[in-house]
Amino acid sequence: MERQPCVYILASGRHGTLYIGVTSNLMARLVQHRDGLIEGFTTRYGVARLVWFQMADTMEAAIRREKQLKKWNRDWKLRLIEETNPNWVDLAVGLGFDPIDPTA
Repeated sequence: MERQPCVYILASGRHGTLYIGVTSNLMARLVQHRDGLIEGFTTRYGVARLVWFQMADTMEAAIRREKQLKKWNRDWKLRLIEETNPNWVDLAVGLGFDPIDPTA
């Protein structure tokens, strides 16, 4: 995947802890999150399942969308995820990643 601005939401599990991020390379960022290479919130809380993402035309647009979503209340974020991913499937698997080991 070429560089493409993207806003994404990771979750620890269904209705679990959420993380909203922005990147210019979703595949590389997913590797970082899934392999625990980014210290901090996502590593500490086991937040690595891709449950929603949205491509943007520019990085500025992606950052604006990220800031908007971060201001939303939790119910709005859950509704956004469930509109396109009602079963909270790890969308990264569809992008070629191995499923996350639930015992890890």
